[in-house]
Amino acid sequence: MQDDLTLIMDDAADSMQKAIGHLELELTKIRAGKANPQILDGITVDYYGAPTPLAQVANVNVADARTLTVQPWERNMLQPIERAIIASNIGINPQNDGQIIRLFLPPLTEERRKEFVKRAGNEGEQAKIAIRNIRRDGIEGIKKLQKDGLSEDTAKDAEADIQELTNKFIDLVDKHCVQKEKEIMTV
Repeated sequence: MQDDLTLIMDDAADSMQKAIGHLELELTKIRAGKANPQILDGITVDYYGAPTPLAQVANVNVADARTLTVQPWERNMLQPIERAIIASNIGINPQNDGQIIRLFLPPLTEERRKEFVKRAGNEGEQAKIAIRNIRRDGIEGIKKLQKDGLSEDTAKDAEADIQELTNKFIDLVDKHCVQKEKEIMTV
């Protein structure tokens, strides 16, 4: 019985950590005014009929504070990469010179910054929802154990532990969102 309880707690903690990891990944994709190769992470390119991540068909580098360069490994991949970047709707128009693709990041307007802050907030809210769902699943598991003979005091303590874990991870989500907001709003 105690082993099952430990398993539920460990599983909840692990799942909540994964939710934080996903949030961090999504926040890196939100542009904060500086050139960052990670904003291209979600882009897939049609590589001979197979959707392939951009990083697997080209080198992505930071040329300066506002410029990214994409150097394809095969010259005939310039057009598909350019089309994929345009289709990804990240708000950057690629400049193709026949050898390399340059992405010039325009300075963010106040309106665009607020849009990105709102998007970061939405990502944070999604992470909180995921964490609360994990808490709900954990508490349901504890209640099933209680029906199978777990003492009421132990069940209440375990539920309190899951709530404490939930609060810790939700605070972590808030910290990530505040940090990203600060990063976006810094001119």
